[in-house]
Amino acid sequence: MFTLPEKESRAPTTCPGSASIQDLGSSYGDGLEEECSRKPDQKLLELYGVGDPIAMFFSDSSYLSSRGRIIKWFWDSAEEGYRTYHMDEYDEDKNPCECEEEAVGVIMCASVKYNIRGPALIPRMKTKHRIYYITLFSVVLLGLIATGMFQFWPHSIESSNDWNVEKHSIRDVPVVRLPADSPIPERGDLSCRMHTCFDVYRCGFNPKNKIKVYIYSLKKYVDDFGVPVSNTISREYNELLTAISDSDYYTDDINRACLFVPSIDVLNQNTLHIKETAQALAQLSRWDRGTNHLLFNMLPGGPPDYNTALDVPRDRALLAGGGFSTWTYRQGYDVSIPVYSPLSAEVDLPEKGPGSRRYFLLSSQMALHPEYREDLEALQAKHGESVLVLDKCTNLSEGVLSVRKRCHKHQVFDYPQVLQEATFCVVLRGARLGQAALSDVLQAGCVPVIIADSYILPFSEVLDWKRASVVVPEEKMSDAYSILQSIPQRQIEEMQRQAQWFWEAYFQSIKAIALATLQIINDRIYPYAAISYEEWNDPPAVKWGSVSNPLFLPLIPPQSQGFTAIVLTYDRVESLFRVITEVSKVPSLSKLLVVWNNQNKNPPEDSLWPKIRVPLKVVRTAENKLSNRFFPYDEIETEAVLAIDDDIIMLTSDELQFGYEVWREFPDRLVGYPGRLHLWDHEMSKWKYESEWTNEVSMVLTGAAFYHKYFNYLYTYKMPGDIKNWVDAHMNCEDIAMNFLVANITGKAVIKVTPRKKFKCPECTAIDGLSLDQTHMVERSECINKFASVFGTMPLKVVEHRADPVLYKDDFPEKLKSFPNIGSL
Repeated sequence: MFTLPEKESRAPTTCPGSASIQDLGSSYGDGLEEECSRKPDQKLLELYGVGDPIAMFFSDSSYLSSRGRIIKWFWDSAEEGYRTYHMDEYDEDKNPCECEEEAVGVIMCASVKYNIRGPALIPRMKTKHRIYYITLFSVVLLGLIATGMFQFWPHSIESSNDWNVEKHSIRDVPVVRLPADSPIPERGDLSCRMHTCFDVYRCGFNPKNKIKVYIYSLKKYVDDFGVPVSNTISREYNELLTAISDSDYYTDDINRACLFVPSIDVLNQNTLHIKETAQALAQLSRWDRGTNHLLFNMLPGGPPDYNTALDVPRDRALLAGGGFSTWTYRQGYDVSIPVYSPLSAEVDLPEKGPGSRRYFLLSSQMALHPEYREDLEALQAKHGESVLVLDKCTNLSEGVLSVRKRCHKHQVFDYPQVLQEATFCVVLRGARLGQAALSDVLQAGCVPVIIADSYILPFSEVLDWKRASVVVPEEKMSDAYSILQSIPQRQIEEMQRQAQWFWEAYFQSIKAIALATLQIINDRIYPYAAISYEEWNDPPAVKWGSVSNPLFLPLIPPQSQGFTAIVLTYDRVESLFRVITEVSKVPSLSKLLVVWNNQNKNPPEDSLWPKIRVPLKVVRTAENKLSNRFFPYDEIETEAVLAIDDDIIMLTSDELQFGYEVWREFPDRLVGYPGRLHLWDHEMSKWKYESEWTNEVSMVLTGAAFYHKYFNYLYTYKMPGDIKNWVDAHMNCEDIAMNFLVANITGKAVIKVTPRKKFKCPECTAIDGLSLDQTHMVERSECINKFASVFGTMPLKVVEHRADPVLYKDDFPEKLKSFPNIGSL
């Protein structure tokens, strides 16, 4: 917690034609440089183009930049030299040289008009003039080069209107009088949400998908008697506004702004005049009941109740607050931010990797409620030296900062260094819910144990705090030690890494807090360009060092969802019913979808369909096309899809369940049962389709295969070239087309599961199926060549392995195997 006393102003430094700057810092703000700045109400004169002969300059103008003065000086010097040169030429023509009597003088005189090659085209200048012109030309040339470097070389000498408190003085800014009867905004509207209280139309279309933030100019607010009612802004708020002004979000054009940030410092409510601050907010030019205005507050409330949100009436304004509870936080509207710890900038802790540490559990907060301290001391008494409870030091030497020390009995510890000696660190609520101790704990790589009921953790809208902290209810505080002991060591080390990463990315500076806040609001306004969960939560080592699924799918989809089986059928009702009966026995089946592809015949009546335990839906198609099996039907609610033909009656429930488990580990692959291979025919110089049993496989047929439903969308709407139409026209090769598509997107091979190789329907005849036609196999080779031509490459990958259950060949009792009914060819 920081309370920033106002520092006495220095005598202002004056400059001709400009305003003075004084130190606005608090006790943290010493050293702000003094500068001369233009008064806000001064208007620049209109300048004509640089280098224009008719350009108008005023030598005594205080509005010319240094660059403009240099150019003006060069122009005036060049014009004077031009006049001088022609004056000399005129004098030479009118006044022939008076030659001296010496012979050598006669020769010199003659050379003025003639030389050995003929008449002189340009009169020869006198030596003194020649030196003058050469010097002048050199100076002008160097000046032009210097001007060009000023103009085009990257520099930061002249800033535009970037907001920086160091360029303002509380004496220079306009004074605004706040009468006692000035309007006061309404209290914060707890019903506000982004769609009700935020005007997204202000943001408009932005090619960069970035909101524009405007910072109001600094003003001094006084009451009827001229007494200031607003304090000098704190060092932290100065850093926050400077961070925004230096970011891509900032705009100095109020008409382009999507979000407005006042230059009124409300970070610490302890320093505020509540009524007058609210009146000052209402005076802002675009206030409009606080719509699209953002206030930053880290220390809300005050004695005796310490409200968990800023007490200043703010109407519809968004609040980035440091101590929200579930009662005051407006979900999806406000932003919960951390309470900044000044020690972050003062202390540079040494690096310490994850692992076991000296203390298992440590508490370092001072001024805790007596009941909380009793519970902590009880844990210490029960578990001995593995628990350390620290308190404020009372026996420090004079001049030693108490904020940097903690004590246990007569033993003194350096703070926050001692936090690096603990695996878990307690973060208890104080008078306020939000505590700066959370930032100190994260910086030390100690896993925070947060004991503060109803506390909204910082940036919880985007940060997964389960990966970096342990939240214990206050009533379970006495059981905290046993709860922490149940966490595996490997998980503890991951949490230590994550805790330190959170601090480095979002806690370590005011700038990090400000930019994270704006990014969250930006993601709400442009959700299609929002930062992903992984970008918010994964440290750089994880982002760049681990395998990332190319489809941005979860690496292991939840088992609870199960899969949807899609059966494509035309007229084989008896075989269809057998397939439905067998597939319904699979434990993970969630839904069964029958795609009825026969427009000339109605599907069987409802009473004739098999009675199964999961929903069964029949979809009638408008046209008989093989691509209907890959349409992204709304009825598909699971991530996993099992495509299965109506004649695949030989697969057992164990084989299907095992295939689904394999797919869960490889959700971006085609995982199937019938394996096929593509080969290069050297004699024919083209690709060949091979269905014989070999040691290799490059395709699995979608007559029985698992895949992610996302590929249905790609097949229907993103299939390259005319492949989809070609498949529908030839009534063949839709499974090969899907293999090409998945392999081209992922760059990965298929996975064949289980040893089964025979998939022929024993009851089916030649007239029952497409694949039994003699021309069918010939066309499939043509398909491969056609698709390779359209894709421009051969994306299929050849592999020599398949997936079988772990105990598939082992001599174990069947009851010990998870999938006993596997093994038949």
